This record gives sequence, C-alpha cells and structure tokens, in this order.
Amino acid sequence: MSITTVGLDADDTLWHNETIFRLTHDRFAALLADHADATTLEARLAETEQRNLRLYGYGVKGFTLSMIETAMELTGGEAPASVVREILAAGREMLAHPVETLPGVDEALAALSESYRLVLITKGDLLDQERKLAASGLGDLFAAIEIVSEKDRQTYDRVFARHGTGAGEAVMAGNSMKSDVLPALAAGAWAAHIPYAITWAHEVAEPPTAHQRYGALNTISELPAWIASCC
Repeated sequence: MSITTVGLDADDTLWHNETIFRLTHDRFAALLADHADATTLEARLAETEQRNLRLYGYGVKGFTLSMIETAMELTGGEAPASVVREILAAGREMLAHPVETLPGVDEALAALSESYRLVLITKGDLLDQERKLAASGLGDLFAAIEIVSEKDRQTYDRVFARHGTGAGEAVMAGNSMKSDVLPALAAGAWAAHIPYAITWAHEVAEPPTAHQRYGALNTISELPAWIASCC
C-alpha cells in the first residue's frame, strides 16, 4: 500500500500561533493583576475556554470572548470599560498579526507536493485561517483546504475519502497529539507528530509510541524522508 495523500495541520505546524496567544495571555494577566494572580487567572481562563469551545469553537474570536467573560467573573460583573476595550484591542491585534512560517516549511511542502496530494486540515475561525494561509504564500501547494470545527476520527475519514484514496493511504502531520495524531491513527491513517515549543493544554495527550503507524519527528524538514521510508 502506498501513500497518496498528506494532511497537514496549520497553526504551530506551518506557522507560529501559540506564541501569539501566550503574549496575549500575559497582556490579559497584567490587565487583571488587581483582581487575581497570574496562576489563578490562567486557571479561570482555561476553564472558561474549555466551557465555551462547543459554543464558539477554536480561534481568536472565541478566545477574546472567553477573556471578556473571565474578566467579568473575576470582577463580579464590574470589569472597567477600559479593560474590555483593551481585551478587544488585543483580539484585533491577534487577528492582524503577521504570519511567520516555521523553519523548513517551504522546502518540506515543496518536496512533498511533487509526490503526494497535500490537504490542509485545520481548526479555527474560517476568515482568520483563510487570511493566514493567503499570507503564508503556501496556498498553491495544497490540492484542498479543510477548515473544520473539530478533528476527530470521522473528520479524517471524511476528508481523506473526499480528497484522496482513503485514510489507509494517507498521512496526517501536526503538532497536536490530541487533534492531529490520535484521531488520524484511529481512522487508519499514518500520523507524524511535529512538536512546537508551546502546546496548548487542551491539545496535550500521551503519545501512542507503540503504534506501528506513528512517527515522532523533530521538525517538519524530516517529514518527506519519514514518509518515504516508513509508509
């Protein structure tokens, strides 16, 4: 069986993303410093984000709403208008942040596109993900773009059937063990974990080290050779 299709995550696999969120976390902590210490604030914000995922989905807009909600909770519903304005400004700045691709991405995708059908599979806000893809200059390398609300086994079954020859002849590569690796393996695909310096707590999971179709890489530059050698 040969590989025909390679799925790639976007945020923190092709370009920087979580570092931008961390900077905004620090800005948010400074705004609410009079109401909670940084550890307490982080815990409350994480709880709010988790609770809101099913309503707002992933991305900057949902994150911004969760920051406002957390600020209201910590201030007893009396967050100053200046704080709300600052949170909204931070969200707008995140949405306008320049896109910076990770080292080796351009070369790896160019090499992969010569032999495989490339499919971008990413979660997040539709407009923001489309903006980042356009700014990255990588769009022409992909045969298909899938911006999904969740990455689970059914998602990979559907995407690889629609844009390839099925999950059994596909590879999924990304930085999230929970979203990019485990559900892709469950669908019958191969999966490569490419770590990023920071991982959002929601995306952390134990690696399936014993799985025959799992690969742990150091960088995306290793992906073409890994696929050629193992699949």
